[in-house]
Amino acid sequence: MNYFDLDGITTPITSLTFPELNMEIHVKRDDLLPFSFGGNKVRIALEFLNDMRAKGKNCLIGYGNPRSNLSRALANLCASQGVPCKLLAPSEEHGGFIETANSRLVASLNTEVFRCEKYEVAPAVDAVTEQCRNEGLDPYYIYGDRYGKGNEAVPVRAYAKSYREIADGEYDYIFLPTGTGMTQSGLIAGALECGGKEKIIGISVARNKEKAEAVIERSVTAYFAEQGKAFTDRDRICVEDDWLCGEYGLYDAEIEQTIDLAFHRYGLPLDPTYTGKAFRGMLEYIRRNSLQNKKILFLHTGGTPLFFDYLASKSEKNGD
Repeated sequence: MNYFDLDGITTPITSLTFPELNMEIHVKRDDLLPFSFGGNKVRIALEFLNDMRAKGKNCLIGYGNPRSNLSRALANLCASQGVPCKLLAPSEEHGGFIETANSRLVASLNTEVFRCEKYEVAPAVDAVTEQCRNEGLDPYYIYGDRYGKGNEAVPVRAYAKSYREIADGEYDYIFLPTGTGMTQSGLIAGALECGGKEKIIGISVARNKEKAEAVIERSVTAYFAEQGKAFTDRDRICVEDDWLCGEYGLYDAEIEQTIDLAFHRYGLPLDPTYTGKAFRGMLEYIRRNSLQNKKILFLHTGGTPLFFDYLASKSEKNGD
């Protein structure tokens, strides 16, 4: 039984005045999607779940860091619909595992979590798949085969559809956090289908520019290949990695200042892993390129539990 879907649900677009830049920035609040703290990964998780059913499977295997908004959304959707869910959780870049609000939420949903090293993902997928089959289940791994290939087009569908919610805004630029590239790939696909001309810029939160753009190219290519079409607009892909701070999950004082400003002034919760990093990058990109006379949209992809992680970390740092 489906207790939640996105039919007819749209999220608001608000305008924020930035006197420092002498301009307004529009923010699409996908963090306000009404399920499991919202966010882009709710839309994407639904696409995976729908694809799982279309392929006749009855158990979902996911993969994500303990900070992962996708892991939370997948676990919550599966719990709400009575679908067994198993999640692979890789170690941090420097080893070990951390606990976050997202990982606690996943645990509260009675989701089985299997820890693995980043270099052991393929055998870990095999092991969990075999366990599922021994339990009489027919599992679906969200990324396709044991090497994470084969399902590239599925998550792209989410924001190819969602692009239609912003198509009438006639924006010059759309900015968003880019990690796995699923959301940016969808926006690019949707823009191409609708004739959108805006520049879609992903502020990388995980990969360098070259790797991030290559992943997006593969995803958009796979999306159009499903329709028997070719993707030839490689110049529509743009990722900026100047605000990566080294790697996924790391951030600096300027990103902290951006998060504090957004919440104090606008009541807008950002997090240092995704949205805060991207918002800070967007503001600097606007300054560097003198975009004050352009109409700009920021896609707030969510991560509210990570905002509370940030507050807790900040309080601990200050000795409160």
